[in-house]
Amino acid sequence: MRSTPLRRFDLIAFDWDGTLFDSTTIIVRCIQRAVVDVGGAMPSDKDASYVIGMGLMQALAHAAPDVPREKYPELGARYRYHYTAHQNDIALFDGVLPLLEELKARHHWLAVATGKSRRGLDEALGSVQLKGMFDGSRTADETAGKPHPLMLQELMREFGAEPQRTLMIGDTTHDLQMAVNAGCAAVGVSYGAHEPGDFHALGPLCIAHTVAELHAWLLKNA
Repeated sequence: MRSTPLRRFDLIAFDWDGTLFDSTTIIVRCIQRAVVDVGGAMPSDKDASYVIGMGLMQALAHAAPDVPREKYPELGARYRYHYTAHQNDIALFDGVLPLLEELKARHHWLAVATGKSRRGLDEALGSVQLKGMFDGSRTADETAGKPHPLMLQELMREFGAEPQRTLMIGDTTHDLQMAVNAGCAAVGVSYGAHEPGDFHALGPLCIAHTVAELHAWLLKNA
């Protein structure tokens, strides 16, 4: 695909949970319940939400520092148990589908860079409404957890996109730091897991407070 002067970014990569999907609250509760299930102290909402976007075991280890390492497999299994019980309660944020459809019509490559597992992401991407929407994706269990830049680096290589023409959109400092580490631009969204006040030091081009605001910014600036 040839770049045009009207398009600033060829490749736009989205985080998943808290950016496209309204899943933050459910993930926090699942983390908390999983930690308690294996005998750990329940992490606070803030501590549980901080790890969203990391790879699963990296996140659970951070959220449950008092749980011994030999219990990590059980901890992960309990998280998956609770998440599976509630995954059908999770939906796209209002306005996400029209946003993605318009970006596709403008011939951007669309990708997902997420801390979810490949299995979990593929299940979500199999839904009728998202089938064929994304051109590529990377998960933490097949590359490296955020904020390591490997997910974005692999996506850029796949599409032949330059860092300066790649945009990462996410709701956590892990997403924005990954973009910095990959040499890419970033946009933060404030309606997910992390406090937007923590984004400024990472230099996002924009902090969008709603999907509608993100949509408007992208149409004007991407």
